[in-house]
Amino acid sequence: MKAFFIDRYGKDTGRIGEVPDPQVGPNDVLVQVHAASVNLLDSKIRAGEFKAILPYSLPLILGNDLAGVVLRVGSAVRRFQPGDEVYGRPPQARIGTFAELVCVNEQALALKPRNIGMQAAASIPLVALTSWQVLVETARLQKGQKVLIHAGSGGVGSLAIQLAKHLGAFVATTTSTDNVEWVKALGADVVIDYRKQDFAQVLQGYDVVLNSLGADVLEKSLKVLRPGGQLISISGPPTPQFAEEQGLSWVLRQAVRLLSSGIRRKARSRNLRYAFVFMRAQGAQLGEITSLVEAGVIRPVVDRSFPLEATADALAYVEQGRAKGKVVIEVR
Repeated sequence: MKAFFIDRYGKDTGRIGEVPDPQVGPNDVLVQVHAASVNLLDSKIRAGEFKAILPYSLPLILGNDLAGVVLRVGSAVRRFQPGDEVYGRPPQARIGTFAELVCVNEQALALKPRNIGMQAAASIPLVALTSWQVLVETARLQKGQKVLIHAGSGGVGSLAIQLAKHLGAFVATTTSTDNVEWVKALGADVVIDYRKQDFAQVLQGYDVVLNSLGADVLEKSLKVLRPGGQLISISGPPTPQFAEEQGLSWVLRQAVRLLSSGIRRKARSRNLRYAFVFMRAQGAQLGEITSLVEAGVIRPVVDRSFPLEATADALAYVEQGRAKGKVVIEVR
């Protein structure tokens, strides 16, 4: 089959080539990929930023989102059958959706929303699951609470705004001048143009902050939270709890503890809670998201699409940080 893969870690590595078809295990679903989407996570994996905690074997097919059609199922699979249209985010140990075929554990898949096409469906899983696991599972966001979602025009931000509004929250977000009206249309109640305003000087009394940006924004976000509020980051630094869940070695656990000690200490001094969320594959949660998409509560946002042969160009485009919503790879 044809796929985009890396032979070594590096910022500009990767090529299109022929690789063996995946082997179907008892709990696997073999999916003919129609579309995949590009995430910053793909670029970080390619650059080797996660090789200490995600020890992939090379060559490695990249790709963390997919939509497609089931071709075959393993002997223990009960939830899907050939011909089903599905979408999902593979478990982190078995990524590889920038390919014509991929094997995914059935627990990571859900039936594709009936009211959208393959490209739109492929744009959803990783960002929707991230948003769900931050806002519903970790923050337990309640109706009437106030949440700040950074980078509202990005992949996670554009979907998290919609989910937070569905949960009944008051939503603030940050974005650039060109996208102010666009994120308002997604549902944001307050929009901070970071080119003109300092969010930490404007916002106060928030219950939750979803951070996807760098260390400077992370620390400033503490200022907008009320006592007892939650700062939840998907861009790091990771916490000791994350290190335990990943089963990291003692040395890596200590390194992780040190990396996040500063922000955890500053949060405690303000009576705040800091948490790091590294999204995990979860088909049951994706099924909940399917219902929201079919009900029109969540609308996928696709900036542009690239053919599989131009995957390197798609990665470069996403790395610029200018995409509104998601970037999609057309595989079939």
